[in-house]
This record gives sequence, C-alpha cells and structure tokens, in this order.
Amino acid sequence: MSDSTMKPNKPTPLVEARGLTRFFDVGRGRRVHAVDNVSLTVGEREIVGLVGESGSGKSTFGKTFLGLHDKTAGEVLFRGETLPAKYRSVDYQRLAGNMQMIFQDPYSSLNPRMTVGEIVAEGLRLHAGVSNAMARERVAEWLGRVGLQPDHMSRYPHEFSGGQRQRIGIARALILEPDFVVCDEPISALDVSVQAQVINLLGELKESMGLTLLFIAHDLSMVRYVSDRMAVMYLGSLVEIGRADALYFDPKHPYTEVLIGSNPEPDPELERSRPSTAIQGEIPSPVNVPAGCRFANRCPKVMEVCKTVTPQLIKLKDLEREVACHLYD
Repeated sequence: MSDSTMKPNKPTPLVEARGLTRFFDVGRGRRVHAVDNVSLTVGEREIVGLVGESGSGKSTFGKTFLGLHDKTAGEVLFRGETLPAKYRSVDYQRLAGNMQMIFQDPYSSLNPRMTVGEIVAEGLRLHAGVSNAMARERVAEWLGRVGLQPDHMSRYPHEFSGGQRQRIGIARALILEPDFVVCDEPISALDVSVQAQVINLLGELKESMGLTLLFIAHDLSMVRYVSDRMAVMYLGSLVEIGRADALYFDPKHPYTEVLIGSNPEPDPELERSRPSTAIQGEIPSPVNVPAGCRFANRCPKVMEVCKTVTPQLIKLKDLEREVACHLYD
C-alpha cells in the first residue's frame, strides 16, 4: 500500500488566518484582548468547528475573519491572496460573492421593515446586478431549497418562527453561492428539534454546493457531529486543534477535557451517576490577561511553569493534533 493510500492528502486551505488579532480599546489605555494571535486554516469543502465558552472570542474571530471587524494585527488569506487589513466598500463588493456569514440571532439579523423577498434578494441587487425578474426567480428557488414557500416572499420576518427566520438568513447568505461561510452560532437561539433541521439543511447544502464552513458554537456534541476538524478557543487564544471525533473522544488539553466533560449526558441515569466535571473558578478578565497560560487559575493539572510561561501550539507526535499546554513540552 502506497503512502498516498495510507495518508489522505491534507485539504488545500481555502482561507487562512495568520496571527489574527483583534483588540478593543475601552479607555484609559486599556484593551479587551478579544482575539489574540490566532492562526487557523480551513480547507476546501471542509467544515471546521470553533468551540469555547461564552466570551472566549469565537464570534469576534469569525467577524474579524470576514472583515466585519478591522484587524489589530495579523492577516487573512483567501485562495492565497492576502486580504486588506481594513476593508473598503470596493473590497466588500469584490468579496461578497466569495465569503458570507449566517448570523447568530434570527430575530435581530433580519430587517423588520423589509419583506423576505427583499431581504434574500439584497445581495443579488448589490453584488450581482441581476434584473428584478431574475432576482425574484432566484429568491423563489432558494426559499424552496431551505424549506420555505415561494409565496413567503411577500411576508415580513415577524410572521415567521425562529427556525423559519434562520432559514431565511441561510438563503440570504447562500443565494450568491459563496465559497466560504462563517456560521456564527446559527442554532443557539432555536429549539432543539429545529436545531437538528437546520444542521441537516446545512449538511445537505454543503454537499450539493461544495461549501466550506467555519461553524461557531458552544455545543460540542453538535459541533462534533457537523465538523471535520474542531478548534477549541479560550480567552481569545486557541488551545487545541484536531480531527473532530478524535478530539472529542480523546481530548489532550485540560480545558478541552473539562469542557467536553461538562457536556450534558442524554441518558439521565448516566448523568446522575457520573462525577462532576464543571470548570472551577472564573474566567480571567480579557482586559487584564494573566501571564503564562490563560487557563492556569482554573486548571486541575496546573504546574508552576503554567503561571509564568505562555504555552505555544505544538503538533503532537503521531497525532493530527495541535495543543498549547506545558504537559506536552
């Protein structure tokens, strides 16, 4: 058996972040370290899940990746091209057909004064220059693809349920047939039954369109289900990256371990009998980021070196895994 048969080729990066950093000034010389020196690749037709607690910087990373936030430092590449540090109108115009975003809140991300037809067709009007008749035809097609009816075009967002609104948001993002989509917690505001429908819809569209997705969420079991690879974020930095199933069932970083351990067990009997794995302590302030490992004050395996030396992401031998932890130095 040849090496090429034994080892699948690594996917070619479609998009790549190199040292991506986004700080927010809050006055008196203080800064919120929302995203701090993060490097991540997403391969062609790959889904990468980005997970972490609320406030870890996941959504800010996704928005900075797409240029919705200006970069403080670092760079983003799309198909090998370095994108501008600060987008101008012409950059949004040029890149809109390649990169789009599905927003977290289906209630606030849709303009209540616009009909569904106007919302979904807006990208076509702004970036594709299609006629009104063609736009209407494309909107009807896409409403059908996401499980809605063509006659919904004349209705307003308040007339729909949360799951239906998220489908409208998906149609709006995908009608330009982009190569790369950031999904910013697209199911967190939905009922559990609707979550599964949206996840399955994204999976079907990924297969039929060849989509590449960055899927941001805090539900690790859902992220494992939908993703090829998973990246774990804590206080603005990545602590572990690896194949989704391998990382979920064999976490290496202590934060990943307790994060997965705190995931609810569906079986109530097993849930009652298993030991508590809740993360102890408070997440440090992103304004006053501690020296050393950012997880040190909450880590059950903390060592003295963790309190002074910041660990770097290193590749583990014989594993498709990168971990930022002094346990593996």
